[in-house]
Amino acid sequence: MKTVYLQLAGMNCAGCAHAIERALQNVDGVAEGSVNFAMEQATVYYDPTQTGITALQAAVTAAGYQANPIHSPQTQQAETEIAQQAAQQRLFRRVVVGGILSAILVVGSLPMMLGVPIPGFPMWLHNPWLQGLLATPVIGWCGQSFFVGAWQGLRHRTTDMNTLVALGTGTAYLYSVVVTLFPQWFTTQGLRPEVYYEPAAVIITLILLGRWFEARARQQTSEAIRKLMGLQAKTARVLRAGHPVDIPIQSVQVGDVVLVRPGEKVPVDGVILEGSSAIDESMVTGESVPTEKSVDDEVIGATLNKTGSFTFRASRVGQETVLAQIVQLVQAAQGSKAPIQKLADRVIAWFVPVVLAIALLSFILWYSITGNLTLSLVATVSVLIIACPCALGLATPTSIMVGTGKGAEHGILIKSADSLELAHRLQTIILDKTGTLTQGQPTVTDYITVNGTANHNEI
Repeated sequence: MKTVYLQLAGMNCAGCAHAIERALQNVDGVAEGSVNFAMEQATVYYDPTQTGITALQAAVTAAGYQANPIHSPQTQQAETEIAQQAAQQRLFRRVVVGGILSAILVVGSLPMMLGVPIPGFPMWLHNPWLQGLLATPVIGWCGQSFFVGAWQGLRHRTTDMNTLVALGTGTAYLYSVVVTLFPQWFTTQGLRPEVYYEPAAVIITLILLGRWFEARARQQTSEAIRKLMGLQAKTARVLRAGHPVDIPIQSVQVGDVVLVRPGEKVPVDGVILEGSSAIDESMVTGESVPTEKSVDDEVIGATLNKTGSFTFRASRVGQETVLAQIVQLVQAAQGSKAPIQKLADRVIAWFVPVVLAIALLSFILWYSITGNLTLSLVATVSVLIIACPCALGLATPTSIMVGTGKGAEHGILIKSADSLELAHRLQTIILDKTGTLTQGQPTVTDYITVNGTANHNEI
């Protein structure tokens, strides 16, 4: 079996993640495929004799999304951060535009909402044509992703949170357009020709605002990975024809002879050829006391050379170094699923169809009891909008990202989400050495003055 990590694009909610998971697991040869919505990544365990990365990408594309294999966590992390920042900026612009237009619509709808005339109120703000003009950019541009996502889901015979939002806001908007164009028809039916542009626009704006907050949270939770990658040296001093040459660490090859001076970081893993030194390996071992190293001893990339100079032959570079494997462990833990999240995923799979059925039942009941089309539509839209449980699918993966990330910042590597969920049942922790517990730095804790002649400031 092989493992591949895929960077995903086009997801808008936990329902999208479930759709991708289902598409991946339906590919022959895939033993397990899990999607982390918070990280926008998929982890796939597959049999290379039955399928390959191209087939996995094709399955994700057929589901309406994009997937690209992650070859280098360092490079991918940087590219992902750039893409996330660009997406976050686009989302923020839509939130701002939607917020301004929605605020004007709310003010213009005050007489209708209050049900009483407001002295001195500019009634032209309540004009349905003006409100339709203001709401159209919010629905068509700001909320474009909801309708595109709902259409993609319809094409692939799936439903998600986009379906609920698009149905709810689209119904309110289209109903308002019909009222604006044909108000006399509603009057002849004994109905008040009232428009509902304002709730459709406000709902789109509020959900976009929530997604913007989610995007910020996802970006902040990747801080631990950035800090781990920041431990690595940026360049290496490699001997070429007996002369030291500084090259980017990505250019170091297995077998290169590397020179390390006091105070520098060891760039990659290797074995000492000449010289000796004391190396601070606390980032790997937790032991604060520097370890004495001499010829034939192994050195680990990203550890700190303290006292002497030495040369070593590179034995592991790139994704084979200890630090790269630590980063991969943290990413794998962040992408794993806790048992409670698997339960949430099963709930989400049935949630949207059930909500649609309840919304349809609400319309039928309200219309059969009251005979009021407007009231029935408002009740139906309310059910569709209020039942958007994006937090249901986002809370658990975000919590896992934060938990494993904070652990990595403090030198604690959490194997998987299962381990993290079980941690609340711990009663005893056994540690093997003092370096794991202590700071490794002497600190003044108490002092005594002689004959009481010195005060605290002087000391």
